[in-house]
Amino acid sequence: MTVVERREIALVDLLDRLLAGGVVITGDVTLRIADVDLVRIDLNALISSVNESVPSPFELPAKEL
Repeated sequence: MTVVERREIALVDLLDRLLAGGVVITGDVTLRIADVDLVRIDLNALISSVNESVPSPFELPAKEL
């Protein structure tokens, strides 16, 4: 019989670990009435931290004078 060690991790620590490595979230949502697909939504999201080595895609590059 194997004993598995149980460790509790704080939510802040879990978020820090996830953001450090990045997380990809995917999903599909379909609205269906009477077996007829009316709306289909495909979801894709990448969540990660931003630092000097991985700059934000929303920042404009600095112009050199």
